[in-house]
Amino acid sequence: MVSNTDLIHLRRCVELAREALEEGDAPFGSVLVDATGKVLKEDRNMTVTDADVTLHPEFMLAKWAQANLTPAERTTATVYTSGEHCPMCTAAHANVGLGRIVYASSTHQLVQWRSELGIAPGPVAPLPINQVAPGLVVEGPAPGLDEEIREFHRIHQAQSLL
Repeated sequence: MVSNTDLIHLRRCVELAREALEEGDAPFGSVLVDATGKVLKEDRNMTVTDADVTLHPEFMLAKWAQANLTPAERTTATVYTSGEHCPMCTAAHANVGLGRIVYASSTHQLVQWRSELGIAPGPVAPLPINQVAPGLVVEGPAPGLDEEIREFHRIHQAQSLL
């Protein structure tokens, strides 16, 4: 269940997703938090500005965690994110040994929104986290915040048509 503390971190993810959108990137943002609740690292989508489609914020947080945290610290850390991890980010998260994932909007929702917006499916199957890494603890979506993310995707699609 998504707690009040979780909502605080998820709201920051939504802010990061908004920042990404304002820069012309897809609206995704993520925060890595340690077991004490301290924010360790934040990231947002920067594929337009960096022209590297693998720079998903969840993937970048996993890389940072592997380089900067002990295995025990990684296991007790939580990744908060505006959207449920894609398969690439899920694999990175699981292989690095990060703990819980809490997301504002789900893969299922994103697929539905993209369909409603007339966006063709991407080249990778849109699998939920636990289909890629069954052992991960996952919470979400967060009612209310998911609707904000939906609006960001609508705006992003409208901008890409200009």
